[in-house]
Amino acid sequence: MSGIKLFCLFCIGIGIFDLPHLTAAESPNIIVILADDFGYECVRANGGMSYATPNLDRLAETGIRFTHCDAQPLCTPTRVQLMTGQSNVRNYIRFGYLDPKQTTFAQLFKQAGYKTGIVGKWQLGHGMEGPSKFGFEEYCLWQLTRRPPRYANPGLEIDDREVDYKQGEYGPDLVHQYALDFVQKHQSEPFLLYYPMILTHGPFQPTPDSADWDPTAIGEMVNNKPKHFPDMVRYVDKQVGTLVAKLESLKLREKTLILFVGDNGTGRKIRSTFQGRNMAGGKGLTNASGMHVPFIANWPGHIPAGRVCEDLVDTTDILPTICAAAAIELPEVIDGRSVFPQFLGQAGEPREWLYCWYAPNQNKIDQPIIFARDKNYKLYADGRFMKLEQDGYQEVPVPKNDATPEMREMEAKLRAAIERFAEARPLELRKAS
Repeated sequence: MSGIKLFCLFCIGIGIFDLPHLTAAESPNIIVILADDFGYECVRANGGMSYATPNLDRLAETGIRFTHCDAQPLCTPTRVQLMTGQSNVRNYIRFGYLDPKQTTFAQLFKQAGYKTGIVGKWQLGHGMEGPSKFGFEEYCLWQLTRRPPRYANPGLEIDDREVDYKQGEYGPDLVHQYALDFVQKHQSEPFLLYYPMILTHGPFQPTPDSADWDPTAIGEMVNNKPKHFPDMVRYVDKQVGTLVAKLESLKLREKTLILFVGDNGTGRKIRSTFQGRNMAGGKGLTNASGMHVPFIANWPGHIPAGRVCEDLVDTTDILPTICAAAAIELPEVIDGRSVFPQFLGQAGEPREWLYCWYAPNQNKIDQPIIFARDKNYKLYADGRFMKLEQDGYQEVPVPKNDATPEMREMEAKLRAAIERFAEARPLELRKAS
């Protein structure tokens, strides 16, 4: 057992940490679900009005829902950030690739004795050995060694095998069944399941629950229409529900911490109604429509029901949070901050600001978009200072002559936050850029 784990258990025993219902012997199962191109407005509990999400709403109602969680604006940058707990400034190399020198949460949990599995979308390179290289013992993935169709009649990689389906199978169903089987297989031992979902990324195709589902469809351009997006959201919610039901049937629900988060904003072709106003998806943009994502955590008997947390959070916080839940020691360099205390009803140590280093254009990775923000203001590294309105979905430039003393103080604070990362990018990556 690690030194930090012993320390945490000692602290629990003498009451330094008030952890409701926890016992020293517990090693909770961890499930991290990452929905693809799934913005904050997709969840009805967040104020979304376009989609039915009863299972996600139930997780929020019986757990904790965060109102200010940011991902990166695109999928690979978020995946790298979430799995390593580090800002992209430290380790992002190129799209579709994870630096093999990095340490992921799967490696940490495997070293701690957990069974580790991943199902869904990979997009991180390194061929068939990629998942095991980064700590996953079992996998069922799309976009590991190739890019075949992902929905109707898909191609997947399953535990070192390329498997093609031609009998009307649906890719999200196949990886979901693997997830259910993984939970069943490892019900008597602690497990980490990482579930980066295939849904709801385009192409926007029918699901098996859609009226125009076609089991003979081949390829990603068949019946690709934004009108199918609501069905795709419902299917995400349905799969979350069946996963929870599986845990309940195995009597694992109170032993399992579930996290649900989006990987970036909704696709730009999608129009939704959010908190009474029309909203376009903003995937790829560095405003709230491209970065504001749902974040829900649920653990019956441990997380008090119905909590809403307004603290600033981003996807670097996932790794330290789940490590705190399992009392696993962190790597030396981590940019994320655990929000596990907030899960338990405590104040924790909320962030004062969020930092973003984002390189959207692969040919210009040496020209990233950099900013720091709090809930009210945002400063880009190029000097643009913005006032955030409508929960951050509008960025209004602040003219220098109109800045109040309070604004100038906040601008200086955000500039200092950006400067903290001025030397964070490794020299070899700066040269490669």
